[in-house]
Amino acid sequence: MATYAIGDIQGCHDALKRLLSAIAFDPARDRLWFTGDLVNRGPDSLGVLRTVKSLGQSALTVLGNHDLHLLALRHTQRSAKRGDTLAAVLKAPDCDELLHWLRHLPLLHIDSAQGYAMVHAGMPSEWSPHAALQHAHEVEDALRAADFTEFLAQMYGSDPDEWDAALSGYARLRFITNSLTRMRYLTLRGGLDLKAKGPLGSTPASLIPWFMHPRRTAHELTVLFGHWSTLRLTREQETRYRVVPLDTGAVWGGKLTALRLDDGTRFSVDG
Repeated sequence: MATYAIGDIQGCHDALKRLLSAIAFDPARDRLWFTGDLVNRGPDSLGVLRTVKSLGQSALTVLGNHDLHLLALRHTQRSAKRGDTLAAVLKAPDCDELLHWLRHLPLLHIDSAQGYAMVHAGMPSEWSPHAALQHAHEVEDALRAADFTEFLAQMYGSDPDEWDAALSGYARLRFITNSLTRMRYLTLRGGLDLKAKGPLGSTPASLIPWFMHPRRTAHELTVLFGHWSTLRLTREQETRYRVVPLDTGAVWGGKLTALRLDDGTRFSVDG
């Protein structure tokens, strides 16, 4: 049995099929972890959703910002963005079934036995992985509640940009959601900067990658994440900061990458 963590697919269904073939994936034996953003930008989000859902207990997925955007398009008055490729999902006869499944996925996964945490974007400097897990549950509860459409309607926006344990209501849920699904850089104070998305060295010194922030809580887990297709770290940096970025830009003509957690071997196919 092997466990593979796979970066952002974003509708690249053909690349996913080729990657599963490259790793000789056997759903009766192996397990897949997906870092979120199953959908959008690529040509076949519907195929990706159907494939991953069909894997049942063989696959574990955390939600990404594009997955949440799909839910908002279906359940609120939110309009599609330029570049969205989600129309086929929204018109599919099994749309509601697929989105019900999507809405019940977690935002963060921790496997202490294997020594990994998995999230789509990252975690604020003040949070340990286990604190982040408790906060993730707050958003998951909102997504699964009877009035989940109200949360989806209130989800968008960049405020508040700093964590305060006293935050409540939709402001609290919005900060948690932005942290786990949209964050790349933090300010020196530890606040979210949701605009910068370039590689290391491309931003002012006042912005720090979330995993390099000096106030980051020390912990024993390695964090697997996606969301940041322009990020390239050396193996030494990954070891030092205990992170593995897995979005290698499949939808932008890069690669779709899988990491075998058992021995650290990486597999990639063209996006």
